[in-house]
Formats: sequence, C-alpha cells, structure tokens
Amino acid sequence: MDAQGRGRADDIDPADQWVLNPNTGEYELRLSPSAPQSAVPRPRRAAPATAGAKVTAGASARSASAGTDTREIPDTLPGPRRRRGTPEEDPLPGRRGGRGRTKAKPKKSTGKRILVWTGGTLAFLLVGVTAGGYLYLQHLNGNIDKIPDDGASTGGFSKDRAINLLVIGTDKRTGAGNGSYGDKDSVGHADTTILLHVSKDRSNATAMSIPRDMIVDVPDCLTTQEDGSKKNIRGTQNVRFNTSLGQYGRTPSCTMRTVEELTGIKSDHFMVADFNAVKTLSTAIGGVEVCLAKPIKDSKSKLDLSEGKHTIQGEQALAFLRTRYSVGLGSDLSRIELQQQFLSSMIRQMKSEDTLTDPTKVVNLAEAATSALSVDSTITDIQKLASLGQEVGKVKTKNITFTTVPVVDNTDGATVLPMPQKAEQLFSTIRNDISLTEVKKQKKAKEAAKLKGKRADASEVRVSVYNGGAEAGSAQATLSWLQNDVGVTKSSQLGNADKTLSKTTLAYDPGQADQARKLADLMGLSASALKPGKGNSETNAQGLPSMVLTLGKDFQGAGVPLDATSAADLDVEKNTADKEKCAS
Repeated sequence: MDAQGRGRADDIDPADQWVLNPNTGEYELRLSPSAPQSAVPRPRRAAPATAGAKVTAGASARSASAGTDTREIPDTLPGPRRRRGTPEEDPLPGRRGGRGRTKAKPKKSTGKRILVWTGGTLAFLLVGVTAGGYLYLQHLNGNIDKIPDDGASTGGFSKDRAINLLVIGTDKRTGAGNGSYGDKDSVGHADTTILLHVSKDRSNATAMSIPRDMIVDVPDCLTTQEDGSKKNIRGTQNVRFNTSLGQYGRTPSCTMRTVEELTGIKSDHFMVADFNAVKTLSTAIGGVEVCLAKPIKDSKSKLDLSEGKHTIQGEQALAFLRTRYSVGLGSDLSRIELQQQFLSSMIRQMKSEDTLTDPTKVVNLAEAATSALSVDSTITDIQKLASLGQEVGKVKTKNITFTTVPVVDNTDGATVLPMPQKAEQLFSTIRNDISLTEVKKQKKAKEAAKLKGKRADASEVRVSVYNGGAEAGSAQATLSWLQNDVGVTKSSQLGNADKTLSKTTLAYDPGQADQARKLADLMGLSASALKPGKGNSETNAQGLPSMVLTLGKDFQGAGVPLDATSAADLDVEKNTADKEKCAS
C-alpha cells in the first residue's frame, strides 16, 4: 500500500473507533469487527486522541514484529458505545460529543490538534505528531530508519536552548524509478544540505543552504559500518562539500563534522532523505504551488512548465528541485534558489489551518514523513520527533529566513569558495543566535538611539588595538583590516591587554564620541561595547589621544559585526518563507 493509503479506514470516523474491551478493561483502536487489534491504554485527558489516530491491521502486525507489546483479545469485539456515567468533560478518547449534538468546528488550540510542520526537502525531516494511540505511535516508530551519529551531534536538542538541525538530501538513486536519473550507482553524496537554526526563544529560524560544490576541508570521522564495527575515515582537504557523504564510505555523521569544521556550529541532529522523500511528501499534501516568471523546459531534469503558477507533486516536484540548467545562471546556486522557493511554499501550506485540521492529510503526512526519514540514533523515537516538530512549529512563517553561504568562484570555474569575511559573518550570526529578520525592532531602535550623533571620517579615527581574550593574532588581523580595508589609517596594535575580557570594549574620552560612533559602525559594535569616560583614552606613539579597543572572547574575526541588532542588515541573500517568489 502506498504512503497515502497506508493506515486509512475509509468512510469510518476514527473518533468512533476507540471501544472498551470488557475482557481487558482497556480501550482499543477498532477498525472493523473482523480485525482484532492490540490493547491500548486509555489516553490521559490532557492528550485526547485525535482524528488522525488510524492504523490498519497490517500496521498492527508491523508494530508487533517491531517489538510492540500486544495482548491477545477475542475475535469478536463489541460495537462502539459510550461508557455509562461518563461526564461530559471526560469523553471517550477522540469523541467530539454525545449523540444528537451539533458538531462543533475544530478548535485552533495547538494542544488539541495534530501538528505537522514540514516543507519539501525539510518536510520529510521535521514531523510533529500527537496521536491518540500507543499502537499507532509504535507503528510510526517502525517506519523510521536510524543511522549512528558516532558522537558527532550534541546528543540531542533541548527546549531551553537554540536548536540546530542538519538536513541532508542525498542523490542516491534508491527506490522505484529513480535509476533512470543517471548515475544509478551513486553512493549518495551530500547533494542538498541545509543547516536549520531555530532561535532559543523560538521567535525566528534561519535555514542556510550549503552549496554542494563549495571547497572545504573534510575532517577525520569515526563511522559505524553496516556490520557494527567502527572505522576511522581519514579526512581530505580542499575537496567538494558533497564528498563529505558517501565518498570513502563516509556516513552522515561525517557531513555533520564537516559543517562544524566549516561554520563552528555543532548540530543537535541530522536527518537524511533521498529522491523518494520529495515525491511521497509532495503527493501526500496534494501538491505544492510554485511560480515561474518564465517557462522552464529542462531536458536533463525532464521539467516542462509554462510561465505562471503550477501545483506540482511526485515526479514533477522532484524534477523541479533537480532543475538547474534552465534557470538563472544554470549553476547549482540557481538550483538552490528553486529549492528555497519550493520549501517556502510548502511551509506556508503546512502551517495553514487547511492542513492542520485535516485528519487525512495529517495521517498521510505522518506516514510519508516517517517512512522517508533516516535520522540520527539520538532521535529515533516518534515522540521525540513530535516534540522537535512542535518546537520548530512555534516559529512564525514571516520569521523563517532562507539564505545561502556567500561564495566566490574558484579558479577552476567548476567550484566555489566561501566568501572571505562575509561567510564568517553569517556563521557568526547563527552561532550567536542572532535573527536575520526584524523580530527585535524595539531593541534595534533602542541601540540605534544610543549611537545617534555626528560621525568622524574614518581617516580621523585614532585607536589602539589590544587582544583581551580573542584568538591569537586577532589584534594584528584587525589592525590590517582597519588600515587596508576601511581607511582607519591612524591605528596601532599594542599586543595583549592587562586582563581578559568576555566582551569586546571601546574606551574613549567624551571628546572622541564622533570617532567612537564611526568605529562602532565599521566594526558592528553595539552601544553596550562603548565605554565613554574622562581619562579612558591613551596617548599613542605620535603623542595624540587615542581610543582603546580591546578584543574580548566574543570577537569573531576582523570585519565580523559584533552588534546583534545589525544582523537583519547583514549583506547576504535572504528570503522569508511568507513571501512568494517566482523562479526566473
């Protein structure tokens, strides 16, 4: 049975399928009088069964074979009935009300609905399901494929801190019909990779695409082989990012280590899917709407669409995501733009009430998503995935930002390199849990007010630079950047500070305020980093008063802004998921 039909009981309201078995004293999910089901403990009142808790007899058998605890029950079960004396505020699991009552419209409370937050290449990865039956949860658990994380992850996400998920789309041609796409023997490289960062306060999220043809260093990685043995695979330098998976037997944990090496960000989890994931998920929700500014006819991906809006699913959705030669510059970077457009559209659809309150769509998505998932070994339980999905689902669509690692062309014309400074600025923004959207406008306005006033010309700024806790060489690198890149020629580097600071500071006399504001603009210093006060400056080698810049532990590199309020203005390509964009 396919992903759409699996677990369905047509023409039967699942709310009427929970019945009391007088022989066991427990409630059971009953699909038909002739299909005995395993006993399921009655759900607590705080988590009533939803209309999505349906499962077939075949699914029961699958759960049983996966180790689900089942009880033997009679072949004949009593018909649906209400327990005598049950008060109105304590209905049977999944019941909407007693006989003769008018059906109420579904409430929008997230505590009483199934919540699935998905989106294209991200969709098959992030699933939140609140199902009313232990048996059904076990069935979904049986769908999920797990891969050892080999110690590369943090060990698991937490509700009280930011979340980092590494989403990997592999080009392995597994599954029916996928061998015809060429390179049918591919070992499965990291073809599409997105680092999803969800802020600590869940107000925003950043989805950063990592180009597959970007040159990186792949570190050594310990991997678990299929026979359970451990193997350390030696790293390689100056190679394509996509070789971090598949090549030399590398597993997704190697990709996770490569991303950490590149960005300084350690992921909580990784999730992997192949071509079939796109096809099954786009079909499960009835298609995804995309917009084209011009017709696309790509002989390689087999995509043939006219100008305008189209709803695509299955093979056509996969072709859309694989297209690159007929859009933009015909590069992988152009394909990334298509992927981000597809994901944004799917997110909007998935977070709409039309999907969240449709039991059939939710069940189809739960089945398709868990079947398509390969996840790291620290999150192989559906309830953990549900909790993760609910955390991600708290972010408003307008505050989900898609961006791509800034790159420059390599000399070979076929690969790209991380753009100096700008790439690190983006990595720093994510590491420090800074939003790329305007979700903190009041704070930004307050900070900007503190920095109002006249600015000196860069050539007039006099500053002495000290290292007070940054990496070795940071003061010299900053001096070089100030003098050669931004025109602060009256600067000097005087070694290490007398003490270590956690935060970078700029001390100056009140009469140097215009110089301080200018340097704050250039370096992305927040108002809190500025320390005005009489006697705060020093005399430089020319005998003139000079401000004192002390680089603290928070310093991320020359030219990397330290001001959290300026991140929304970071000069990188970015689009939010609430906005429709037509591919060109």
